Amino acid sequence: MSTRFTAPNNISQTPEIKTEKNNHNRITGFFGENVFKGKTAREFLSDEAFKSLMASIKAGHKIDRSMANQIANGIRAWAESKHVTHFTHWFQPLTGSTAEKHDSFFTIKSDGTAIEEFDGAALIQQEPDASSFPSGGLRATFEARGYTAWDPSSPAFIMEIGNGKTLCIPTIFISYTGESLDYKAPLLKALEALNNSAVEVCNYFDRNVTRVAATLGWEQEYFVVDEGLFNARPDLVLCGRTVFGHAPAKGQQLEDHYFGSIPERVYAFMRDFETESYKLGIPLRTRHNEVAPAQFECAPIFEEVSIAVDHNSLLMDVMDRVARRHKLRVLLHEKPFAGINGSGKHNNWSMATDTGVNLLAPGKTPKTNLMFLTFFVNIIKAVHDYDDVLRASIASANNDHRLGANEAPPAIISVFIGEYLTKVLHEIKERVTDKMDETDESLLKIDIHRSIPELLLDNTDRNRTSPFAFTGNKFEFRAVGSTANCANAMTVLNTIMADTLKQFKKDVDALIEKGEKKEIAIMHVIREYIVASERILFEGDGYSNAWEKEAEKRGLLNIKTTPLALDAMITKKAKHLFESNKVYNHSELEARHEIELEKYIKKVQIESRIMGEIASSHILPAAIRYQNLIATNIKGLKDAGLKEDTYSCQKQMLEKISEHISNVSVQVETMIEARKKANAIDNTRKKAIAYQEKVKDAYFDKIRYHVDKLELLVDDKEWNLPKYREILFLR
Repeated sequence: MSTRFTAPNNISQTPEIKTEKNNHNRITGFFGENVFKGKTAREFLSDEAFKSLMASIKAGHKIDRSMANQIANGIRAWAESKHVTHFTHWFQPLTGSTAEKHDSFFTIKSDGTAIEEFDGAALIQQEPDASSFPSGGLRATFEARGYTAWDPSSPAFIMEIGNGKTLCIPTIFISYTGESLDYKAPLLKALEALNNSAVEVCNYFDRNVTRVAATLGWEQEYFVVDEGLFNARPDLVLCGRTVFGHAPAKGQQLEDHYFGSIPERVYAFMRDFETESYKLGIPLRTRHNEVAPAQFECAPIFEEVSIAVDHNSLLMDVMDRVARRHKLRVLLHEKPFAGINGSGKHNNWSMATDTGVNLLAPGKTPKTNLMFLTFFVNIIKAVHDYDDVLRASIASANNDHRLGANEAPPAIISVFIGEYLTKVLHEIKERVTDKMDETDESLLKIDIHRSIPELLLDNTDRNRTSPFAFTGNKFEFRAVGSTANCANAMTVLNTIMADTLKQFKKDVDALIEKGEKKEIAIMHVIREYIVASERILFEGDGYSNAWEKEAEKRGLLNIKTTPLALDAMITKKAKHLFESNKVYNHSELEARHEIELEKYIKKVQIESRIMGEIASSHILPAAIRYQNLIATNIKGLKDAGLKEDTYSCQKQMLEKISEHISNVSVQVETMIEARKKANAIDNTRKKAIAYQEKVKDAYFDKIRYHVDKLELLVDDKEWNLPKYREILFLR
């Protein structure tokens, strides 16, 4: 019997999974117990080693080898107290997932003595095989050497997998010649660039500011489905999404799933993965049902960007492993099911000073209002000037299915700020003249905090159709895909902000040198930036066709496909942006462009191949069997001497099924030929475009249409693939 028919019975018989019980009634009792930081680090390190580690974390001071030995010994002592036997350098290569190679503390000395050892050298650096990870041509196959280097700003942690425990050292991953081969190294560089630029601008208002940190609060959307039904769908297993499947009679149209009561089986899974996350120091705060059936969301408390990125990557791994314990599967794909909402990973981003000020929170005095306005307007200017690069940062084959699908932001990058701040910017634009004098100081007294009380008190999600929305004291970059590593978008966002602030300071200083008062000079440049970037501001429905036409009039980009969107990463403008801020060099940008194109090609290729395989080995055999049953029925009725009008219904069904069978067969064959032609193209960009235009766009929807029609026509008992109504509603 098909797995489709046995899985529902197995669901009803699924035993309750006993989750680990903690000895604490409160989350605070075990939060971070598997993380080497705070009190734990203080307990296992000497004063000298602890101060050295803290100086590295807070100020970026380099840790010398001798001190690294002390820190390594302390980390090993802590890990062994928790029965850990192995360690790994945990990093985030350009595969899109995390990587680790486990080594034991165990070693044998020259005299044959067996000991446990973990020294500073093992802590600071390891040497994995660089040629086996995507490098975009930076490393040839015979140039295998690459290095993982310890990132002290992200604390070591212990990963529990079954009965095993492994000490994980967060690291960056670089090539033998120093190029970045991961997501983390460029992110750290971008954050440092932002810190340098932002501190200089902050010092206009407060000389005590010595550090500015970007903060991030991601929202992770995901689907949860039964493992048996998942395993019966080859497309879910290999692609993470369904390439076929007719919409069920009920989908999300009643909106009854959104914020509804969490199904008990899913609730048990949530509690389990939250417990694992808390032990790893991931500060999850929110859980709820999302709008699509079987869709859910979790979100943490804000953290500094680099830590938040690590925690999100770690969480996705934890969720997948814990789901399997519960005989469930987590789908992180941006669009696993047609006809219902897909999943994103909204990146809520802000900046905070070491004096405790959120730079995107309007203050209660003219001075703090002006500082808020400065950073607020600079962000708008940054998004305006680098909308193409920001669009490229969220481009992927997965996200192409979601963007612009009336459930997610469009491919057009725009900024939503709300009516109150729109009025504030309009007032500044209109009231500040080209030639400024002392009378313009009255404008500096504008009470922004009073002007926008409703914005601060209202729901933070005020425009779901905007890809980049201001939500009270932060900006929400809504266009990031659910499978994406947050680091990619965050590297770009922090870099463009760093660059814009750097230019802002030059512009302000130039006016001050000409004799303008500091506050007047700042206001003058703010006004110029408002005028220069106002076309990126949009308050309406981003899903509407009218917005696409309006955006075109404004000259805004509307790049709907990944192969074309990625071009923005290798323009002269992008190269100058990243090189001048020391985030990427020319070679690293070219390599990443190549890697993302190859990733796109491979994902579309895999989806095309699985479509052909399912159509040939699942769909057509089932349809032909049913076709034969109808044909036999018609022949029997005809041989019995019945009039033709008594079996006209059967004939119509037979004709429809035969037509769809023929179309599926022909379209699959021609798609395969198109794929062969695309594979013959040497140029990676041209190959990616060919896969997008000649394979995906030309055939995917056509084949799906006929397969989905067959699903409605063929006898349910003949259809072996689990249907949407089962996958989405059986738990």
